[in-house]
Amino acid sequence: MTKIDLITGILGSGKTTFLHGYAEYFIRQGQKIAVLENDFGAVNVDMMMLQDLKCDQCQLEMIAGGGDRDCHKRRFKTQLISLGMQHLDRVIVEPSGIFDMDEFFDTLYESPLDRWFQIGSVLTIVDSEMKNLLSSQMEYLLASEAACAGKLILSKRNPEESEAGISERILKHINRALTGIQCPRQFTEKDLITKSWKDFSEEDFSLFASAGYRSERYVKQFDTDAVESEVHYFMHVNIPEEQIPEVIDSILNHPEYGTIFRIKGALPKKDGKMLKINAVHEKTELTPVMTGQAVLIVIGDQVNYAGIDSFLRKYNTNPAYVSI
Repeated sequence: MTKIDLITGILGSGKTTFLHGYAEYFIRQGQKIAVLENDFGAVNVDMMMLQDLKCDQCQLEMIAGGGDRDCHKRRFKTQLISLGMQHLDRVIVEPSGIFDMDEFFDTLYESPLDRWFQIGSVLTIVDSEMKNLLSSQMEYLLASEAACAGKLILSKRNPEESEAGISERILKHINRALTGIQCPRQFTEKDLITKSWKDFSEEDFSLFASAGYRSERYVKQFDTDAVESEVHYFMHVNIPEEQIPEVIDSILNHPEYGTIFRIKGALPKKDGKMLKINAVHEKTELTPVMTGQAVLIVIGDQVNYAGIDSFLRKYNTNPAYVSI
């Protein structure tokens, strides 16, 4: 049977970066794998960061967003049927940061997938820089996506903070969130990996691959269809490079534009390369990449699409600009 892993974590936690290193481990082991990206809309910016994984041993697949939950579940099952027929060693699934865990488990229990796939590990990436108190929706997502994890893996650790201090802080937050959704599970230090990612060894990745998962119950507090209610695309954007941080910060934090959860995308640099953007309220990451599509994707609730469109037009220099 093909083992299938799920990499969870709320918006901007670092799932794609972890997945890249995790997939490389299996490639080094000589395994034949597939990475299945599940994200908002038809433009998947995170795919840019995974392109160099493509080889005879690794294929990249994507589930386009849009539609209701049942529609998305059908797409997920169809994609898995295609992968299941290829007799791969491993499939690694990265869902969006807004994800209903039942979709993963329910789909894999259906025929014929239940004969082809065996759940390997559920790994949850936890951002060490997240606020101590998130919005009620994000607290729910944090807890529900971590509840079944075999391991919690800390991202963006501050080396100046002690391991004991960061473990206590993160575990207290997650366990409080779990209690909030009436989940009986409580994590301990043995469940949390605080090691710096650059120091991960083959033994560490082997541990992740065998981490397993837990079947936990909790009370659903939000419908994920409602949480991911609005996704807007601003295509062919070209903003002077020095003004990009200011523009991103203004959209993300100005109340006039709605409750923005995340801004992601890529914008052109002066040297002809691209700048990958991953911005949440806690932090904006701007990472140079070789290629990409010039687009900003704004994800949020009650998004003032017209207001953001008008704001971007003040900075944009590309006459092909279009907003969706």
